[in-house]
Amino acid sequence: MSASLACTPAMALEMGATDKAIKLAINEWTGQHLSTRVAGAILERAGYSIEYVTAGYGPQFIALGEGDLHATMEIWTSNAPGQFAEAESAGKVVDIGDLGLAAREGVLYPVHMKEVCPGLPDWEALNACATKFASVETLPKGRLLDYPADWGSPGKDRFEAMGIDFTAVPAGSEGALITELEASIAKKSPLVMTFWQPHWALAEYETEWVALPAGTDDCYNDPSWGVNKTATGDCDFSPTRIFKVTWSGFSDTWPAAGDILANYKMDAGDQQQMMAAVDSRGEDINAVVAAYIDANAASVDTLINAAKSR
Repeated sequence: MSASLACTPAMALEMGATDKAIKLAINEWTGQHLSTRVAGAILERAGYSIEYVTAGYGPQFIALGEGDLHATMEIWTSNAPGQFAEAESAGKVVDIGDLGLAAREGVLYPVHMKEVCPGLPDWEALNACATKFASVETLPKGRLLDYPADWGSPGKDRFEAMGIDFTAVPAGSEGALITELEASIAKKSPLVMTFWQPHWALAEYETEWVALPAGTDDCYNDPSWGVNKTATGDCDFSPTRIFKVTWSGFSDTWPAAGDILANYKMDAGDQQQMMAAVDSRGEDINAVVAAYIDANAASVDTLINAAKSR
């Protein structure tokens, strides 16, 4: 069985309201699109109707809480929006378990920046080199390319906590992040950015992570820990868990589908290969997902059958 689609045995469950489409949220990055469309393809193979609904990473939880959306497949603990915590506390949404991706977030730069700022990857080199990372808009401060605004501002937050003399500028989209990375490499222009893995770009381009102080519980809970004695978060990202969330009425409405999604996993290597196919080679996402389902048909069917039969 494919490691990316491992499942556990389940009791026979009813299909539920098969006349009602399951609405899956599509957020702002390609990996999430793939995690979601693979899940949707599995549910379709099981006999369900699926709709894909574009939704902002934070605002989606309002719709999920009301049952207007039904599931979202890729929530990262490092930037889980406040709307999720509110909806979960109110019993409107349910964390149904890990997606299975081995992930990392951090601050990244293309390797040519080590020629400009020889102290890298040590984070303390950034202040010494701030003007070398500057843009016209940020001078004399360096420029940090941060996540799109809807994803939160984790780069900005930790740079401020650590006293790193940079101005954070949110990217317009995942595509904008990649465009800037590619332009920086082509022109050897300055760039430091908030980024994550798995991502196809990390296999395609030479990059390194800035070595920040370890993202420990003490860093996030004790202001006296770290370089800033009056603030928390003056460190790297904490280890990231990626999990799936459904509307609280999901499993009552579609019992077998609830079991399928709870046991659905996505392997980081598989996702990264599919991301490269879509974003780097320009392949159609539906064709990429269909090829993945075909290649993993046996484990997909095992996952489905575990929910539908004893």
